[in-house]
Amino acid sequence: MNVTIHPSAIVDEGAQLGEGTAVWHFSHVCAGARIGPRCSLGQNVFVANDVVIGAGVRIQNNVSVYDAVTLEDDVFVGPSAVFTNVFNPRSAVPRKHEYRRTLVKRGATLGANCTLVCGTAVGEYAFIGAGAVVTKDVKPHALMTGVPARQTGWMSRHGEKLALPVDEAADMEAACPATGERYRLQGGRLEAL
Repeated sequence: MNVTIHPSAIVDEGAQLGEGTAVWHFSHVCAGARIGPRCSLGQNVFVANDVVIGAGVRIQNNVSVYDAVTLEDDVFVGPSAVFTNVFNPRSAVPRKHEYRRTLVKRGATLGANCTLVCGTAVGEYAFIGAGAVVTKDVKPHALMTGVPARQTGWMSRHGEKLALPVDEAADMEAACPATGERYRLQGGRLEAL
């Protein structure tokens, strides 16, 4: 199989790595992890046992993907992004049976140093800005910024901001400035045409 594992990386026996996936310097992939094809795990990435990573996912340096996290195809995880899996951790109180699942859907981007509080879902092609703290579910194509994160715009599949308002009542169309692909905003939801 065509998989690249840097000599300083640890991939435990039983971990599943798809064709063309690369695991770089000082990273650790646990035995139960399932990672799809064409993924890249940057330097110092940790992937726990109960993690599913789809195809074409890019995880930049210094990210820990803890148990109960699923990253669908083509997700981008920026440097030092943070995942959690326990909502109210205490060192002296075991809570492994209380993990809350986190789902990041196809094509979403998680910016550098953002945090996803466990139990949330990030919609397809959503874009979480650098340093944002996600505390609730995110709509598909939503641009989220700030602490706590709030929606400040809409993003195309290409990762370009669309000229559309954040308004539940809006009924408008816009085109991606890079590709020309058209989108329709209606009832607080964005769809590609």
